[in-house]
Amino acid sequence: MSISLSSLILLPIWISMAQIQQGGPDEKEKTTALKDLLSRIDLDELMKKDEPPLDFPDTLEGFEYAFNEKGQLRHIKTGEPFVFNYREDLHRWNQKRYEALGEIITKYVYELLEKDCNLKKISIPEGYGVIVLNPNENYIEVEKPKIPVQSSSDSSDEPAEKRERKDKVSKETKKRRDFYEKYRNPQREKEMMQLYIRENGSPEEHAVYVWDHFIAQSAAEKVFFVAHSYGGLAFVELMIQREADVKSKVTAVALTDSVHNVWHQEAGKTIREWMRENCCNWVSSSEPLDTSVESMLPDCPRVSAGTDRHELTSWKSFPSIFKFFTEASEAKSSSLKPALTRRSHRIKHEEL
Repeated sequence: MSISLSSLILLPIWISMAQIQQGGPDEKEKTTALKDLLSRIDLDELMKKDEPPLDFPDTLEGFEYAFNEKGQLRHIKTGEPFVFNYREDLHRWNQKRYEALGEIITKYVYELLEKDCNLKKISIPEGYGVIVLNPNENYIEVEKPKIPVQSSSDSSDEPAEKRERKDKVSKETKKRRDFYEKYRNPQREKEMMQLYIRENGSPEEHAVYVWDHFIAQSAAEKVFFVAHSYGGLAFVELMIQREADVKSKVTAVALTDSVHNVWHQEAGKTIREWMRENCCNWVSSSEPLDTSVESMLPDCPRVSAGTDRHELTSWKSFPSIFKFFTEASEAKSSSLKPALTRRSHRIKHEEL
């Protein structure tokens, strides 16, 4: 177990102070001397010896990483995958390094979508026939404005000597608090605040917003959804809020390892019936692609995505998804109205 330099210095001091506070006048003088000593310690410099500065590269090359021909992130020199614990016993620093690299990768993926897929990144509210939702971007972070602390001593009727004494106590209290905060968090970043995007403050809100402002107003007669992971939950929430509109415009929905839950989300019976006939969930499984997988929920069929890795379920199941879409589109084009009418009567009968 490693012991930081700060522990070696501060621990004896706090023990000494605890012992001294039980003594008499001599001990109080020693306490004052110790406080003076503590006030001269530059904690920022002291802690930087334990934790490297939070200063990271702004390019993949700077991190010594690159994507290979298979699209895998690998270290330029070793060829190894990304390593989170780059420095032992420095979890906070490793997390900040991970987040910094994540920001670079996010920009890189956007560039690939624009360059290789000929997509165009636009800000709400503009739209196209083909839409890639971005439900994870719900806010921006800005530095929290500092509110100046106004002293009330100037307007007080207290004697000057008493005000000075109170101010001195207040300053010492603040100094002790700052001392503790610096010890607990030596490289505390600037205080940040989250500004949520209007009407897009959550993945669910984003899905409804995009539906109302883009999809519902589009000329498309056949709309298909591919929703991965939490995106499935957002789609079910969209159905709950816009059930009639979704049913009239959406032809089929492909879910990939969706985390939705029709019971917890309180999806009604008519929604569950519609999902059983128009949705399919390709879930992570070691079984071959399209193998039926048992489900405990009464919503849509579940089949294997041909992989047990959650993040690969969409990519692995694309051939089956587009076949599913093609069949659904052909069925809609053939206008099987009698069958749909019988289904409608069956649902009403069950409800009665």
